[in-house]
Amino acid sequence: MDIAATRKIVDLDQARPPVPVKGRRLSHTYHSILFESPDDRIAEDGLKAPDFFVDLNCDQIVAAITAGRDEYNLKPFFHSSLRRVDAIHYRHEVMRDLENTALLERVRSFAQKMRDMRNQLARVQKLYYKEQKQAWFLDAVESYCDAIHAFAADLSDAEVKSRGFLGFREYLTGYARSARFTALESATQTLKADLATVKYSVLIKGDRFTVRKYEKETDYSADVEATFEKFKQGAVKDYRVKFSETDDMNHIEAKILEFVGKLHPEVFGPLDEYCSRNANYTDDTVAAFDREIQFYLAYLDYTAALKHAGLRFCYPRVSDDSKEVYDCDAFDIALAHKLVEQHASVVSNDFCLKGTERILVVSGPNQGGKTTFARMFGQLHYLASIGCPVPGREAQLFLFDQLFTHFEKEEKVENLRGKLEDDLVRIHRILAQATSRSIIIMNEIFTSTTIQDETFLSKRVMDEISVLDLLCVWVTFVDELASYNPQTVSMVSTVVPENPALRTFKIVRQPANGLAYAMAIAQKYGVTHDSIMERIKS
Repeated sequence: MDIAATRKIVDLDQARPPVPVKGRRLSHTYHSILFESPDDRIAEDGLKAPDFFVDLNCDQIVAAITAGRDEYNLKPFFHSSLRRVDAIHYRHEVMRDLENTALLERVRSFAQKMRDMRNQLARVQKLYYKEQKQAWFLDAVESYCDAIHAFAADLSDAEVKSRGFLGFREYLTGYARSARFTALESATQTLKADLATVKYSVLIKGDRFTVRKYEKETDYSADVEATFEKFKQGAVKDYRVKFSETDDMNHIEAKILEFVGKLHPEVFGPLDEYCSRNANYTDDTVAAFDREIQFYLAYLDYTAALKHAGLRFCYPRVSDDSKEVYDCDAFDIALAHKLVEQHASVVSNDFCLKGTERILVVSGPNQGGKTTFARMFGQLHYLASIGCPVPGREAQLFLFDQLFTHFEKEEKVENLRGKLEDDLVRIHRILAQATSRSIIIMNEIFTSTTIQDETFLSKRVMDEISVLDLLCVWVTFVDELASYNPQTVSMVSTVVPENPALRTFKIVRQPANGLAYAMAIAQKYGVTHDSIMERIKS
């Protein structure tokens, strides 16, 4: 019996990729595949999704991106925006490198090997016997060493240009040659070889057994098989007992292994010391790469289906000073994902703010795509702020300090406020926190009051936003806001000219047509054509 076939170990926390910590770095030129500088990293403890996530459906986007990757705990990376333009460029470079299919497959191969290693360790949770755990642990370390060597070789001749991959390649090459790693690999190979030489005999008599060293006894199994070979007569009933195969050993196997260990202390003694000394054998920087590279892989996988459907993505030009923004052929990525799954078409839109223009005022008929357009604007800036390619053919976007949303919410009895008062409180809170580098997205505010009051209040809020000189998208039925001052730009949701009841979902830059609020009023009081005809029929 070969002892190397018996199983493996270690501490349960090893089953999850470790969160990177300080120390054990061989190079000062490489910090992280996600963060160009340590100052770019935000503490993950207690980090929650931003307040705007639900309004913009970003929660749906992140849930879909990270699905099936729970072991990597990726959501904190998607919950924190970068604060420097160069930090965004750093991620763009890495993402561009991963567009190389050969490199992408090598990275995926490494990630799978690391996952297999963790699975080996995770199965230890079901094991009980010491020697078995040690064998599993040894196999896991061997898998880790093989993964490091293979990936270092893969990266050595890979075509990479990003600072992230160039730095990690240098680090990995140095780590694979380091005294710490080579000692780990050498000790692992030595122990595997020593265990492979261990042989023993088990003598069974009645309900008792004896384990002793192998003394070159004859193996009669081949002779027995040869003797009974001549009695085979084709297909017959199989009377052999089926043994269940599980990772764990039964108590008899464990006892045999315990006795074997006592017979060969020269092998099992060093194994004890090896497991204790290498309990934390994974390198922190390598483990951090294994986790953080999933940020890119997850996003590439999420967008692959959309690209296959013909939708475009681009690397936006991002600025932290210029507020001239635009995107050509942009779309709501959350909605597009659902539509593509349903084999439905996706409508894209353009927008542009130039010079002193700051506020997109979106008007038009209900169900015409206005809210979707507003969400899209927010999603684009959010995705740009975390260094991801954005929907569209070409884009230039602004690196905001804060992003605020004000979408209609149900009244809450517990706050003892009416709908209008709640709108005013929320708007006041946003304006109190906003700066000239913020973005505000508002969707049909003050709709619970009269048109006169809505217009008055909206103009007051517009004045405050204009003074702050921030970027804003405002969905409204108040057409006067569309041409309120030089900072405003009118966008209108369009309909099919031959049949105004049909929406095109295209939002175009043109003066407000004055019909949006009229239609809303007609619907509110039940005097639309359809409503009147329905009453006539009844």
